[in-house]
Amino acid sequence: MNSTQVLPALAVAVGICAAITDVRTRRIPNRLTYSAMVAGLVLQGILHGWKGLLLSVEGWLLFGGVFLLFYVVRAMGAGDVKLAAALGSIVGISATVPVMFATACAGAALAVCFMVLSGRVVETLRNTLWVTGFHIQQGLQVHPVVNLDNPAGGRMPYGLAFAVGTAYWALSLRGWS
Repeated sequence: MNSTQVLPALAVAVGICAAITDVRTRRIPNRLTYSAMVAGLVLQGILHGWKGLLLSVEGWLLFGGVFLLFYVVRAMGAGDVKLAAALGSIVGISATVPVMFATACAGAALAVCFMVLSGRVVETLRNTLWVTGFHIQQGLQVHPVVNLDNPAGGRMPYGLAFAVGTAYWALSLRGWS
């Protein structure tokens, strides 16, 4: 394994560990996310010097910041936000958008699967329109019914989406061929 493969391999390993714990316990442990953040900073710094450290911090801020918006409206848990920040730290700013996009696509596909398997297609589509309209009118406010605090709401372990999206990104890199 060469230096161009170390960071993608670490990102995939972190994503898979997060997916496993998220599916089993519906939690992504701090010891995984915080140690991954530090590892990303250290490895980027070792491999690319001060510039790598800066790229790592920028990735951390962008990926974590975007997912923080979902946490603010109670659409995503804090573990997901910390995992996003950790992955951004590992892959750096230049790969953050592709990893984020792949994760979002994986999340959409998994959401459709969960929706169909749970038999909640009509309810989910109705709630999606309801939440969209609410946020258009109210901005970044917590929806009064459709949020993580509602025990009747459906839940999806988003760690799976991070794992699939990160693995797709890593496999799409030329360094693995």
